[in-house]
Formats: sequence, structure tokens, C-alpha cells
Amino acid sequence: MMMFALGMVWAQDNATPPSDSQAPQQPVAAYGQENAPSPINENPPLSGLDLPSLQEHAAPLSYLQPGATFSESANTNIGNTLGGNTFGSISRGLGTLELRRLWSHYDLALDYMGGVGYYNQGGVGLRQLQNLSLDQKIQWKRGQLSLRDSFSYLPEGNFGAGYGSLGSVGIGGLGSPAFGSFQGGSGLSAFGLTPRILNVSVAEISENLNPKSAVTANAGYAFTHFFENDVSGASFIGSSQVSTQGGYNRILTPHTQIAAVYGYQGFDFSVAGAAFHTHVVQGMYGHRISGRMDLLLAAGPQLTLSDTQTQVCSDPTIPTLYCVPFGGTLQSVTVRDRRLGVAAQARLRYRVSKNNFDLQYERFATSGGGLFAGAQTDLVRFGVGHPLSRVWTLSTDVGYSHNSRLQPLTTQQIQGCTSFQNPKNACPANDATTYNSGFAGAALHRYFSRQWHGFVSYQFNELAFDHSFCVPGTPCDRISNRQVVTLGLDWTPRPIRID
Repeated sequence: MMMFALGMVWAQDNATPPSDSQAPQQPVAAYGQENAPSPINENPPLSGLDLPSLQEHAAPLSYLQPGATFSESANTNIGNTLGGNTFGSISRGLGTLELRRLWSHYDLALDYMGGVGYYNQGGVGLRQLQNLSLDQKIQWKRGQLSLRDSFSYLPEGNFGAGYGSLGSVGIGGLGSPAFGSFQGGSGLSAFGLTPRILNVSVAEISENLNPKSAVTANAGYAFTHFFENDVSGASFIGSSQVSTQGGYNRILTPHTQIAAVYGYQGFDFSVAGAAFHTHVVQGMYGHRISGRMDLLLAAGPQLTLSDTQTQVCSDPTIPTLYCVPFGGTLQSVTVRDRRLGVAAQARLRYRVSKNNFDLQYERFATSGGGLFAGAQTDLVRFGVGHPLSRVWTLSTDVGYSHNSRLQPLTTQQIQGCTSFQNPKNACPANDATTYNSGFAGAALHRYFSRQWHGFVSYQFNELAFDHSFCVPGTPCDRISNRQVVTLGLDWTPRPIRID
């Protein structure tokens, strides 16, 4: 989740937890006339991107919040490669700056995190880590316009990456935009050490037609660009995605909503002849209790359309990648695929006492995470935060994605994978049909003061293809495992109130 989305709960996340008899710490009021705060929508439309807050009495404030994070990780597979077992360490230093500025009809949230990580592996060394998130809302009497962007430049994927699904309050949001899989916000895998840019931009408008009904519409553009091959020489597939979505929402009771949504996705890739697009219709049901629970259930048909330029072997008994070496010839064909499937999503966020539960499931067509030119993805993630005492907090996080190839290999991919003159141009497990990516971990936080807290975390990651991929001169394998232990320190001074 983007850190700016947590702006209204900074006091609980970044300061020593108060006792039951104490009120949460608030910034000292600044001089001058107070601006009228923006209203808080406790039950935003289901088809929109906004989520209801699970924090009760979260007062909207204008503030500037700096911070810093320092950590050291021990990694059993520092290169994050198939079959890799090279032990190494990663040192990171990051600075953060969060801005929240409120006017009577405008709400600006800006969050930046940047720094470096040093990988003690030959050929890697220093790597940049950059993340910038923006959310600008323009509100009027019956609706709002929201402009959002999430940019990240990272040395590896952002789905359960070793630097941060758990641990630091800051690191936890690095490279993890608030957009879901439909808009292209999920990296899906963490494989190899390849610098990459992931950017997602979305504009959304919502309008209340009457007290019980509302409409929303959004349009977005996302792209992923890889700057080099990984340490084994394998290349990745860059992608761009256009998405649009519109929905009608109806309030049935003060806590219950339903909605009907139509969505479109258009994908293009860095390999020629691999574009495709989808149409999705979903019915949605939501039950929300302010400050306590947010439940969403949605499902509907998904139509996937693609025309892929590929090659097949003249001898159908020989796999395409081994056609020429075994005496066959490659023949160019156009594969037209019209596939009807199911798109779905479910989310349960629950706060009881001081415990937070977050369970999410998504099923959409995605970009394939740089490993496939498009995939049908099932993604599930579960997180729990539990305070053990006034100074100790335990959190756990588990994630899993199953990704099935949507298109056959293109002519360009087949030619790259069958190049014996330069075999390392081949993509990792390029002829695989599925891959699974998962992680599980836990973190223990200790508050030392209102400005300092430390943490220790453990995480296990696994990436597995459905069969081995072999590059001449290197061992064949299909699984990448790694275990990461991290020790770190967060510095979060008092927020600066601005008006």
C-alpha cells in the first residue's frame, strides 16, 4: 500500500503506542486561521479506488513527516536465481518524506522514499531504490476528481521482495502501489537482480447521483521497463498497459452496497506480436462498518482476445524450441485466441481491538511480471498486525500468485530461445506454461521512544516454474528459493503541522 494512504493514522504507526487512558498524539496547531478540512467519506463507492478507513476518529490534518530507515539483511540466495544458493548480505539506507496538505476542496498527498542498497556480490554492488507516490483530489458538492501516480525504480520485483513485505514501517510500502492487479500495480514475482521501473498512473472521477447511488469512471496507464539482464544473463519482457473502468453503485442499507462494473485492459510487450486485450464485467457486493470492517466480493465474465504471430514445428511430435536441432523446420502461423473466463476479487479488512487483519484475492489478466507476455493470474495475500504490549508489535504477511501463460511464444521469443550462438539471450523458463511465486514471513517491532524503533524480520520466498529451463553451460533448474533475515532501525521524528 502506498504510505500516503496511511496519512491519517501516522500517530499510531510512528509513535510509541499510547495507553488506553491517553489520547493519540496530535501536531501542535500552527498560527493563523484554520482551513476547513476535507470531508471524510466513510463509505466510498465500491467501484472506485478509495477504501474506507479502519481508524476511528481519524482527523484530517496538514503535515510534513520526514523519516529514515537503516537495515542489514542476510540472504541465502542473494542473486535470486534458479537453483541459486549464494549466501550474502544487503545493507540499505533510505530516507522518507510524506506530505499531506488539505484545503477546503483540495486534498494533496505526496510520499517519497529513496536511498541505496549495497549487495555484496560481484557485479552488483550499489543499487538505487526510489519510490514516489502522488494523490491529488479535487472535491465538489457531489463528487470528486482524483489524480494518482505511483513510480518506483527498484533492483528486483515488488511482490514479497527481500527488502520489504515486512520489517520497517517505511520499507513495507516500497514499490507496492495501492492499485490492484487490474490497473497493473502488481509485480507478481521477484526473480534476478534487474533494475526496473514500474509506473502506474490513474485518473478517476466519481459523482453522487442521489443520496443512495453514485457512478465512477477511471482510466490508467502502467508500464514496466527492465534495464539489463539478470546475473545469469537472462532477459525480461517489458510491458505497457492501458485500463479503463466504469461502475454504477447503489446503497441498500447504511452498511451495504452493490455495484455493476465494466472494465477494459489493453496490453503491449517488448517482444513483437504479443499484444492482447480483455473485457471484464463484474457484479460487486460490499459490507462496511466504519472503523471496523470492510468486505468486498466481486465476480463476472472475462473475455480475452489475442492474435499472436508464432512458429510451429513441421513435425508436431517435436517441441517447438527443439524443432531445428532434431531435423524439423519452423513454420510461421497466426494463433487467434478467443477465451472466455472468470475475473474475480475479494477483500476482507477487519479491525478488532488493536488487531488488524487484511485478506485479499484477485483474479485478472496481468502483464506476466516480466516472465510471460501476459498471464492469467490468481493472487492471494494475508496480513495480520498484533500488538504484544505497549512497545512490542508482531506482524505476519503471506502471499501467493499462480500465473498461467495466456499466449504462445512469439516468433521473436522462439528465435531468441533457439539461438545456440548466444544462448543467454533466452528468457528464464520462456517455454514454461505456468509459474508460482510465494512468500511468508513475520516481523517483530520494538519501540524505543517516540522517534526510534527497531525491528527484526524473517521471510521465505519461492519462485517455481512448471518445468526446468536449461541454458547451455549452466545447471537446469525450475525453482528459486531464498531466506532473508533483516535487522533494522527506523527514525520518525514528530510531524510538522502546516497550514
